[in-house]
Amino acid sequence: MFISVLELFKIGIGPSSSHTMGPMVAANAFLTLVKQQLEQYSSSQKFQITCTLKGSLSATGKGHATDQAIALGLHGYKPQDVAKHDLSSLVDSVWKHTSIQISEKHTALFCATEDIIFDQGKALPEHPNGLIFTLTDEHNKVLISETYFSIGGGFIHTMDEMKSLVAPLKIHDNQDVPYAFDSAQTMMNMANKSGLTIAQMKLANELTTIDEKTLFQGLDDIWFAMKKCVELGLQAEGILPGGLKVPRRARNLHQQLQNNPKQADTNDWLCAYAMAVNEENAAGHMVVTAPTNGAAGVIPAVLYYFITHENSSMEQVRDFLLTASAIGGIIKHNSSISGAEVGCQGEVGSAAAMAAAGLCAVRGGTVEQVEHAAEIALEHHLGMTCDPVAGLVQVPCIERNGFGAIKAYTAASLAMRSTGEHLMSLDQCIAAMKQTGEEMSIKFKETSLGGLAVTITEC
Repeated sequence: MFISVLELFKIGIGPSSSHTMGPMVAANAFLTLVKQQLEQYSSSQKFQITCTLKGSLSATGKGHATDQAIALGLHGYKPQDVAKHDLSSLVDSVWKHTSIQISEKHTALFCATEDIIFDQGKALPEHPNGLIFTLTDEHNKVLISETYFSIGGGFIHTMDEMKSLVAPLKIHDNQDVPYAFDSAQTMMNMANKSGLTIAQMKLANELTTIDEKTLFQGLDDIWFAMKKCVELGLQAEGILPGGLKVPRRARNLHQQLQNNPKQADTNDWLCAYAMAVNEENAAGHMVVTAPTNGAAGVIPAVLYYFITHENSSMEQVRDFLLTASAIGGIIKHNSSISGAEVGCQGEVGSAAAMAAAGLCAVRGGTVEQVEHAAEIALEHHLGMTCDPVAGLVQVPCIERNGFGAIKAYTAASLAMRSTGEHLMSLDQCIAAMKQTGEEMSIKFKETSLGGLAVTITEC
């Protein structure tokens, strides 16, 4: 099993990888499909595009800017592209359009306020994040229809892909890579047999599909984007969008720590860095899925702390990201990183496990200690619900990333002080997360129908 580090970590925009980035990718994919198939039709024909949102996308899509993402995607934009633009101006521009230029001779009517339908009915059975795109003619006859599912981390699948795969993943076949571990135990066995670290095995796998220079440049780009997110968030002030009037706090917290560093501890710094990233995410700015947007602050916070306070090297940064992605790939393969599927344990819990593993590895931990670090971090997020207030990735998400970073750092420290032997394995913990997610009420899986999202209105 092999999921590339450059697929797991992606530069995009906030506030959500599953509700913003995924729908944008899906809309862009439908645009490409329409371009391919419209060549058979006359340029004089009139067409209409509509998009129906199902399940969690319908429930909290407004707060996650899903409709804006779809409008951008249908106008040809991708997450990595819009991260370089002034997003507000870009959204304002496409929002005013009432048609989409498909090709030189074809256009289709599309008005974002009317043609994106938030269907409050039942979710599609295949996945809670469904999008149904249709192209109709002037007689309302459906010419092209495609259903996509946003499965977390900015990944999407069509209906056919969901039906043909045991797990909803685009992964490389075992025979394609030298170290095709699909579980933590297999990973440790391969490492012990080969004498390689997790990062070295992951590197060998990556180099089967990409050259070293391109890979290292991609890893460096990921880190520099994470670093930029932290530093922009530490400088920004004001109120976050969405109506809750949540103030940015990372800058003030960071200034306090800088003014009185003797009274600051690791937890304080980690919270400042993680909250800075997730305030940027909540503002709809550039972030890196790590492995999702809702959990985008955990890994950057731990890595930024390691760089800033412990004087690490770029080689260690790459090893951190490679190790973290190996753990993230195992979690994604055997469970989920989607809050809509398993709750926040799959987002912040997975991010904490990845960060703990990466930190333990670059500090010189054994393979067994790295696995133990990931297990500790994930274990102490089991059962965590995804219940964003008002459907916004703000409360409790921003602070939750700070605590996820703290747990990751603590897990790595605990694992480094042990032999690596422990009762509960990472594989067992991942299985427990999957079972817990399956049995968790839909109210607590990114629908804002229960938990904090409801109780705040009762106070």
